[in-house]
Amino acid sequence: MSKDMFDLRGRAAIVTGASRGIGRAIALGLARAGASVIVNYAANRTAAAEVVGEIVAEGGRAIELQADVGDLSQHERLIAAARDGFGRIDVLVNNAGMTRREPFLAATDDAWERTMNVNLKGVYFLSQAVARHMVERRSGKIINISSVHDVRPMADNSIYNITKAGLVMLTQSLALELAEKGIQVNCVSPGAILTDETRDRLADPAHRARVLAKIPSRRVGEPEDVVGAVLLLSSAASDYINGATLYVDGGMLLQ
Repeated sequence: MSKDMFDLRGRAAIVTGASRGIGRAIALGLARAGASVIVNYAANRTAAAEVVGEIVAEGGRAIELQADVGDLSQHERLIAAARDGFGRIDVLVNNAGMTRREPFLAATDDAWERTMNVNLKGVYFLSQAVARHMVERRSGKIINISSVHDVRPMADNSIYNITKAGLVMLTQSLALELAEKGIQVNCVSPGAILTDETRDRLADPAHRARVLAKIPSRRVGEPEDVVGAVLLLSSAASDYINGATLYVDGGMLLQ
């Protein structure tokens, strides 16, 4: 296998929710592999601009773009930014997601609607919009960022769990329909990763000990640990990988 199969020079990518955490690491990783990147954010423009600044400082190309992926009317902004700025869309990383921890007996319709819109409906229809451009080249990569909770439920987070389980079937369904059009659709499911959302809980020694006890690697992952899987699935090296879910969890699901 040629090392050029992992080269993303000349490619353009959209990464949703790229201003922090796993999305930020993915945007930087794709740029370092040569891709031009749309750094999408929902609210934190300063953080997104910092990601773009880091990419540009390293000689890459990037544009920050505000859009709420849970609002379908805002998807066209993402498409236009990539097409106008880079002339093409080769990779879509559906990373943006949300969770609202609440027990099932207290769950609200508002939490259901908002979480479903961002984690599932937005992914589905943004993928549709991007795929319509990818079919012109008969080439493209769509990568959905899920979670180990797509197969292992987390207490007091049933709505989130449901959206992530749905994301796996969404991945398989789109992969089946788009394969003959030269587009691969795959999923990356991280385990315990240290991000802004998990930092406070993992700072509690008792909670951290419980988490580590579930991970054979005996460490919590960093956002950068997810990047390698995304680079593989973004590159020509994954042209015969379709509809797969790759777990990046330190072996958590082995136990």
